[in-house]
Amino acid sequence: MKRYDILVIGTGSANIVLDAALNQGLKCAQIEKGRFGGTCLTRGCIPTKVMATAADYIREIEELPKIGVDVAPARMNWEVVSQRVWQKINESNDILAYYQAADNLDVYQGTGYFTGEKTVKVTMNDGTVSEEITANKIFIAVGARPKLPHIDGLEQVGYLTSETLFGEKYPKKPFKSLIIMGGGPIGTEFAHVFASAGTKVILVQHNVRLLPKEDEEVSDQLLKSLRKSGINVFLNHKSTNVRVENGEKIVTLVEKTTGEITEVGAEEIMVSIGIQPNTDTLHLEDTSIETDSRGWIVTNEFLETSVKDIWAFGDINGEAPFRHKANYEADIVAHNLFSGHQPHDWRWARYDIVPSVTYTFPQVAHVGLTEHQAIEAGYETSTAKHHYSSTAKGFALGFNPGDEQDGFVKIVVDKKTSALLGIHIIGPQSSILLQPFVNLMNAGETKITPVNGHIASSTVKELRESRIIRNLDPRSVISVGETMTPHPSLSEVIMWIQYYFKG
Repeated sequence: MKRYDILVIGTGSANIVLDAALNQGLKCAQIEKGRFGGTCLTRGCIPTKVMATAADYIREIEELPKIGVDVAPARMNWEVVSQRVWQKINESNDILAYYQAADNLDVYQGTGYFTGEKTVKVTMNDGTVSEEITANKIFIAVGARPKLPHIDGLEQVGYLTSETLFGEKYPKKPFKSLIIMGGGPIGTEFAHVFASAGTKVILVQHNVRLLPKEDEEVSDQLLKSLRKSGINVFLNHKSTNVRVENGEKIVTLVEKTTGEITEVGAEEIMVSIGIQPNTDTLHLEDTSIETDSRGWIVTNEFLETSVKDIWAFGDINGEAPFRHKANYEADIVAHNLFSGHQPHDWRWARYDIVPSVTYTFPQVAHVGLTEHQAIEAGYETSTAKHHYSSTAKGFALGFNPGDEQDGFVKIVVDKKTSALLGIHIIGPQSSILLQPFVNLMNAGETKITPVNGHIASSTVKELRESRIIRNLDPRSVISVGETMTPHPSLSEVIMWIQYYFKG
C-alpha cells in the first residue's frame, strides 16, 4: 500500500491545504476526477460572473437616458463573452500542469473512493484502477453537483444544468428561448444573463417567491425587476411533464394552490433547483464517516469528521455552498495543521456571518439573519430601510424617491443591545456595499461555539473545555485575513491585499 503524509480529494479550496502541506515538504497525493480548480472556476461562480457582468452593462446602458446619456441600443457580443468565459475555465489546465510539476506530490486523475476507514483507491479517467493508498491525514473537498427533479419526460427530452452548460452543451449563440426551472441564486442569475443576451426567458419557481432565503422585501423587489426585464416569471408552480412538439420543448406547469394548468415552450430547458452532495462517489459506507439525512458530511467547527484525522470542507459539508466559505474553511485547516500554530492559537469556523451575493440585476446581497429569522430566534428586533434615492450618489445614478426599482439597504438589529443581526441589500454594487458590515460583524471577541458537538478529537475537547476566545482587532491585517468576502466581488481587491502583506 502506498502511504502519504496527506491526501486531498478535490482541487478547489483543497489546494489551499495542499499548498500548505507541500510548503512543509510533506509527501502528498491529490485526486481530481474533472477539471482542476473546483466548481467555482470550471463551472460555477467565475464563468457565470463573466457572463453576468456583460449582462449588467446591457441593463445599465438601457437606463442611461434617464440621467441624460443617450446611447444606441446595446447588444451582447456572444462570441467575445464566450471567449472570456472559456479563458477563465481553461486556467484549469495551468493548475493541473503546476501540480504535475510539483515535488513530493502524486497527482491522480480520476474518482477517489474509500475502501476502508483510511484507505482509498482511484478509478482513473482512463478506466484503470490505482493501487490502494492511505495517508496520515485525509481531506475531503469533492463539492456538490446540480440536483435533478423527477419530471416525466425530462430525461428523454434533455436539459441543461449549470455544469453541462460549461461543457459540450455550451451554445454557439444565445438560445432563442429558454425555460429555467428554479428561482434561487443560480436560476435568477442565468435568467438575467440570457434575457440580456436577447433570449426569451421563462422562469419557473416552485416556491411562492424568488430567492426564498433572502428577506421578503428583497424577493419582492427582485421579482419586479426581472419582470421589467421581460422575464416571464411563474411563482408557486411545479413542472409535471415535458415533451417535444414542433421542435420546441413543452413543459406543463401546475399552480400549486389553484391547480390551474399552463403550458410553456422553449428551445431549451435549464434545471437549477439546487445542489446535492458528491458523497455518493466516495463509498463512505466503507468508513465511519458520518453524513446527515441528505448525504452531506457532518463536520465540527474545526472541520473534523467523525473519523480521526479526516477533515471535510467546502460544499461537501452542507454548511453554505460558496467558494469564499470553502476558502475560509480551508484557511482554518491550513492554519491549524500546517502553519506551526499551537492549539491555543487555533482558529475555528462560524457560520452565522457568511456573506451571500446573487448576481442578478439588480444585485442582491446579505449577511446574517432576516427579520423573520431573528424573530424566530427569540430576538426583539428593530429594522431600518434606506433607499438609494435618498442619497446624492443614488440620485446621480438615476434613482428617484418612489421609483418602483429603487434599491435599498435593510438592517435588522437586536433592540436590546443594538447589535447588528442582519443586513440585506438590493441594488447596484450590493456586493461592495455589504463588505463593511461583514467586517464589523466579525470584529471583536469570538467565543468558541461547538458545531456538531459530538464530533471532537482530544485537542478539540480541550479547546472547548477551555472556552477559548479569539479577539479580532478591526485595525489588524490579521483580522482582514480571517474575514470572508463574497466571491467574486470587487471587495476582493481590498480584502485580498492582506495576502501580499510582508510582516
